[in-house]
Amino acid sequence: MSSGVTYAPLGRWDVSKLNHVLTVDAPKFFDISVTYTKARNAVRLYRITYPSVIPERGNKPVVATGLLAIPDTGDTRFQMLSYQHGTVYGKEQVPSVPEQSPETQLALAQFAGQGYIVIGADYFGMGSSREPEGYMVKASHQQAGYDMLMASRAVLEHMKLSAIRLFLGGWSQGGFVTMAFLEKLEAAGVPVAAAATASAPVDAFVALSGFLDFPRKNDATWVSTLFILTAFAFENYYGVPGLARSVINDAYYDVSRKLYERQLTDPTQIPVDLHKLIRAEYFDPQYFAGSEYGRLVTEKTHAYRWIIRSLVRNYYGESDEVITPGLGRLAMTYQHAIGSGN
Repeated sequence: MSSGVTYAPLGRWDVSKLNHVLTVDAPKFFDISVTYTKARNAVRLYRITYPSVIPERGNKPVVATGLLAIPDTGDTRFQMLSYQHGTVYGKEQVPSVPEQSPETQLALAQFAGQGYIVIGADYFGMGSSREPEGYMVKASHQQAGYDMLMASRAVLEHMKLSAIRLFLGGWSQGGFVTMAFLEKLEAAGVPVAAAATASAPVDAFVALSGFLDFPRKNDATWVSTLFILTAFAFENYYGVPGLARSVINDAYYDVSRKLYERQLTDPTQIPVDLHKLIRAEYFDPQYFAGSEYGRLVTEKTHAYRWIIRSLVRNYYGESDEVITPGLGRLAMTYQHAIGSGN
């Protein structure tokens, strides 16, 4: 097996548990009732620990974690889904701790329970990682996903199992990571059968500028946390001392840092009103675009500006509280503007 890759069993989820996720747990958490296809098989879960590097920090070596779920069917060849998780506020609300990740539970119940191998990287700074969180840090997201895929394949080979086709999926932040991951896989010549996202912010500048310059009545109450997480993550990963302080008003800097470091126990301390949290100058579109923070968001945080070869579906909601319909269609619009599909 590849050097530095290890795996440990997390348990076995039987069909009854998987179906309970589909019929009880997921509808309760997501507050929506969906008729899912029932699970057909049990699933064995493993936490994978693997070596990786942080591209933004000179390929600094790190240790990362993720989840490998294998259908308990007796088969040796499977299709594989790499699922990229959305924004979470607990360090262990990640794939490798599935009991704390309802999103992962749903992916396991609906896909692993239907015979797919399911994998998911925790991302740098999450799970057992000792690094600061790399929230929306594109190259690190790509690297974490790629090395998790390679580590998973090494473990499967060690188990004398194989994955014959690779699918990608992700929601919200995970939608961005999915598109970024697809970009890296296509560049590396790794075949991807298809990719699907829901509410993917494929261009973070579009999203953040919209919150500042064109706020909507239905904007989520937690969009302020997106500025906090990106400001601190970019400061750490792109090496810009003081970046977060340049964005966040002094009155809320300390509580914002605690949120980023996962030390905040009362999220109501974070103001909903962006004018309270963000320094006034950022509400000038030209200032935001020209600032160090704005330039990093513009240059580093997009995941659609290449000729996409794989089959992709980007799903969006017409009344989404974070992703506008225009942002939801942006990757498609960009491809059509180039001439794809003509």
